[in-house]
Amino acid sequence: MSISRIFSFSGAALVAGLALTFGVSSGTVLSLLTQATIFAIFALGVGLLLRQNGMASFGHATYFGSAGYIIGILLQLKAVPAEAAIVLAVLGITGFAFLLGLVIVRVPGIAFGMLTLAVGQMFFLTANRSRGLTGGADGMNIEWPATLFGFPMSAIVQPGHMFMLSWAVLIVCMGGLALGLHGRFGAITEAVRDNEERARFIGIRTLLPRAALFALSAGITSVAGTLTALNTGFVSPESLHWSVSGVALMMVIVGGYKALWGPALGAIVYFLAKDVLGDYANHWMAIFGIALITVIVFSPTGLAGALGRLFKGKRQPRAAAAQAAQATQAKPVKPSAPAARTAH
Repeated sequence: MSISRIFSFSGAALVAGLALTFGVSSGTVLSLLTQATIFAIFALGVGLLLRQNGMASFGHATYFGSAGYIIGILLQLKAVPAEAAIVLAVLGITGFAFLLGLVIVRVPGIAFGMLTLAVGQMFFLTANRSRGLTGGADGMNIEWPATLFGFPMSAIVQPGHMFMLSWAVLIVCMGGLALGLHGRFGAITEAVRDNEERARFIGIRTLLPRAALFALSAGITSVAGTLTALNTGFVSPESLHWSVSGVALMMVIVGGYKALWGPALGAIVYFLAKDVLGDYANHWMAIFGIALITVIVFSPTGLAGALGRLFKGKRQPRAAAAQAAQATQAKPVKPSAPAARTAH
């Protein structure tokens, strides 16, 4: 995708989000959309790692929940202003993930997934048992100040404003990733993903790009955790549990990881299914699980891949017809054979 198209799509998506904010009057629906958008950012981070590194993480909830805990503890200790706490949380988690990535991205396949799961559970148990610092299993309230970045907190947490903020962050993350992967970094990571040995043979240092991608993925996930802490004003050990990572991975599989917008689509589908099916069935996850298996069997590239093939199939006949018409117009007119024989 060209840079101009990335800016065009990002601008159109921001306008669509703004229209949705003014078009939906129900605070409940806007709150549901806000949760879906925040988890779309979470799934975007998980999907980025799978798309560019070919690795599935079962422990990304570590970075999702840790963001809230870091902000909550810093504000509780009154160590820094809230704005600095947000920046420190995102940068600190990104830096930690880079150092961790230097070790665990060396391990391929399922072993990598098990390592991420082990690290995640270690953080979960630490938060659960550190009652004096984190509140233990009861969680902790985040003491946000009256204003944040010059805006009143009472206005920021309004359902419409919170949805627009989350939506804008999602679009900025997707646009930034599309621009970043459009260049040299994206080409290097794809080369390492496709054949690491060959990439090393042509002179690419494979460890640093893979660790940087792991850190970028964790940083995006921490942004989602920061928005959740802002939206709810609360953080608990459940946000660090491996099941939260599993939910994000399901969103990625349902939506598809080949396209950047696939994980976001999966998150929206998951929350719509949860809201709609939850009204009619207590065990709605079983129904969603059947849908997940169906998607894996019939469309391994997810809903985004299926939609891409559908629109591509419609465009191809039109393009073929246009090419045929152009070829017919450009074809030179040859003299007729009977006329040539008569002249001879």
